[in-house]
Amino acid sequence: MFTPLFYVYLLNDTQDIFYRFKMLSYTEENYLKIIFSLSYPNSLEITTNDIAKKLEINPASVSDMLKKLNQKKLIDYAKYQGVRLTNEGKKIAIEIVRKHRLWETFLVDKLNFSWDEVHDVAEQLEHIQSSLLIERLYKFLDCPKFDPHGEPIPDEHGEFPVTENLICLNSCKNQQKIQVKSITDDSSALLQYLSKISVSIGVSIEICDKNSYDNSIDVIINENKNVTLSKEISEKIYGVLL
Repeated sequence: MFTPLFYVYLLNDTQDIFYRFKMLSYTEENYLKIIFSLSYPNSLEITTNDIAKKLEINPASVSDMLKKLNQKKLIDYAKYQGVRLTNEGKKIAIEIVRKHRLWETFLVDKLNFSWDEVHDVAEQLEHIQSSLLIERLYKFLDCPKFDPHGEPIPDEHGEFPVTENLICLNSCKNQQKIQVKSITDDSSALLQYLSKISVSIGVSIEICDKNSYDNSIDVIINENKNVTLSKEISEKIYGVLL
């Protein structure tokens, strides 16, 4: 038998969920997360086309969803103008990002998933609404600051950890060397390729030559592996200069 106190606690947790998330659909939550990720860290206004490109869908479909989120006062949006999260929308988006990155960390650290396997699973788990579960998960993982891809994890107050001044690999000059700290694209295909060429968080990459024809770069990974990286890939690898 549960005690009366249990039901009070459960009711309070449920009410917290209702008011904070306004009974949002998974799709609405995903839109808020995407808007946040496209505008972070400078809270930039983004366009309907930016979102459509990210989702690989028609801009008209994006406009319909933005109207709904605007009615719920989660974004500021007007047709043919930029999109910006409201304070409430930003709060919800950060919470979703936090859950996603915590679940990715749990899957890699505790269940031995590889870093290229966790994104789709975390996409499902991020919609779990229990704040109690997420706080216990956070403490169980010893309050991690970064996920397996080097992306910062906000704390229980929605504050992101202070990060080092990261530099994009593609912007480095010849003979410069970085230690990889973050991969900004968690698609399985990219992460599988990076694993194949021994690129992971913490490894060193030295720039040997930059190819003007296609902006690809020749690099040495961990001082022993020579690889040519495309511009598209090198723009998604960030680190600190060594």
